[in-house]
Amino acid sequence: MFRRLLKPSNTRLLLRLLSLNPNTSSLLSSSSSCSAMKDPETNNPIALSTHLLTCLSSEIPLVQTFKGKWALIQAKLTVLQAQLTDFAGFPTSTSNPLALDLLLSVSHTLRDAVSLAQRCQSPNFSDGKLRTQSDVDSILAKLDLHLRDGEILFQSGVLDDTAGFSSSSSSKRETVRAECRNLVTGLQIGSAESRNSAMEALLLLLQEDDKNVMIAVAQGIVPVLVKLLDSSSFEMKENAVAAISMVSMVESSKNVLAAEGLPLLNHLVKVLDSGSGFAKEKSCVALQGLSFPKENARAIGSRGGISSLLDICQGGTPGSQALAAGVLRNLAAFDENKENIIQEEGDVVLLALAKSGTALAQENAIGCLCHLVSDSESQKISVYKQGGIECLKNIWDSGCNNNRSLEVAVELLMHLASCSLIAETLVAEGFVTRIVEVLNCGVLGVRIQAAKAVYELGFSSRTRKEMGECGCIPPLVKMLDGKALEEKEAAVKALSTLLLFADNRKIFRKIEGGIVSTVQLLNPSIQNLDKKYPVAVLASLVRSKKCKKQMVAAGVCLHLQKLLGLEVEGSQKLLESLCRSKIWGVFARS
Repeated sequence: MFRRLLKPSNTRLLLRLLSLNPNTSSLLSSSSSCSAMKDPETNNPIALSTHLLTCLSSEIPLVQTFKGKWALIQAKLTVLQAQLTDFAGFPTSTSNPLALDLLLSVSHTLRDAVSLAQRCQSPNFSDGKLRTQSDVDSILAKLDLHLRDGEILFQSGVLDDTAGFSSSSSSKRETVRAECRNLVTGLQIGSAESRNSAMEALLLLLQEDDKNVMIAVAQGIVPVLVKLLDSSSFEMKENAVAAISMVSMVESSKNVLAAEGLPLLNHLVKVLDSGSGFAKEKSCVALQGLSFPKENARAIGSRGGISSLLDICQGGTPGSQALAAGVLRNLAAFDENKENIIQEEGDVVLLALAKSGTALAQENAIGCLCHLVSDSESQKISVYKQGGIECLKNIWDSGCNNNRSLEVAVELLMHLASCSLIAETLVAEGFVTRIVEVLNCGVLGVRIQAAKAVYELGFSSRTRKEMGECGCIPPLVKMLDGKALEEKEAAVKALSTLLLFADNRKIFRKIEGGIVSTVQLLNPSIQNLDKKYPVAVLASLVRSKKCKKQMVAAGVCLHLQKLLGLEVEGSQKLLESLCRSKIWGVFARS
């Protein structure tokens, strides 16, 4: 409705709104007590309202009943008169649909007030005292609402806009900005029907483009939407949640949502428990974007959000299950929420979802499980006993080896492998071969988690031998030259345990550039990388004269000397081994 109303000419717009109002004909005729006064121009709602206000002001002194309430009405009329004067100062007052709708509503209320004032001029209550008192209170409430709506209109700046009504002379962005300003204002004033129309138009606008979302946020839509979550209208509340979810998906707008704090989070959590399937899904979308900060995650977890999210994971739609698991994944990153999820038997629910949910649901469920088992031996064993390894096998073998969703599966494997009771089973179930396959994956995160899993699985000479024979070492050496620091460290850490097996050292020595790449990791300029792992790799090779030459030529001695003050494990011993070599003398003279 709003999009259509933003463009017609003033006269056509007025006639259209008048035709939609069944009380229009009565508005255009003055009351009988004012028949002596000249009628205002019927196509000017400001003049019509001013005329009716004057009529009412002349009737109020004559009332005999509820004089105190009528005195309050008279005081409000003074403020209303000032607002009507302000409206007259804006050329757009009769072309802006919000202003025009308000002015027509004001006229309707004033017409009713004139009639009621006439009834109150008699000491007898022809319609009954209680009914008359209720009617007077209703007029007071309506005038309060009109004055509030008028104030919102003036403060919003919509009456200053011409872009929304003159598209030929304004840019598209300015037109959208004007439209957003009208919709933000329209959601705060007017009838329930007009607010619903504004919400429908807003949802369409937000769906079109992320830029529209940013413009709407800049025009103040977020606080308005949060207030609408308190609406008594079920439809309005659910549409407000949908609009908030759209805002949450635009990265630059998340901080504006986060600024709303606990009131917004409380409403969204309540929707998880009592909203429709549609609203629950949209609430999960919003909560996913808001649950990263620790304070927000704690608030969601402490207000019953975990229980509601787990219920959705069990019985929601496929889409809402995936989103609910995503929120839980964020919450489980913090210890107190982790404990709550475990107490609610969340690991059982999440494993079930990982076995039967959509690809996104599986990814989020396993991602959440990774947090739950990361530092808990008992949880690792619990997941193992509930079929966690079989679940991993099914996901791994589903043909998504190059898919990013495999990253969390490899991470879960890495956590489980750190438990010696489970590691043996993983090797027996053929996961060594699977790990080697994904070390060559094109997805960085998958490679990093796979290298970490190699380190955990290298718990015995037998598994180190098996991984070496399966071709694990060449891709790890290649990862030493990766761009990401985390990839370099994961690779050299894995190699530090694999090279404890003699045959694997032979494989490593045959790979060109392996020693040079490892030595480079000792460079003090490479910070935030644990130097003990490249030191361990080089120490395992130092007995080979050929390897010593390569190390020295690559500058290992200079790097080790600089590391002495940092007390890196094994660095002193490695330097001493190199210094005892005649090659060190050659190096020192060069």
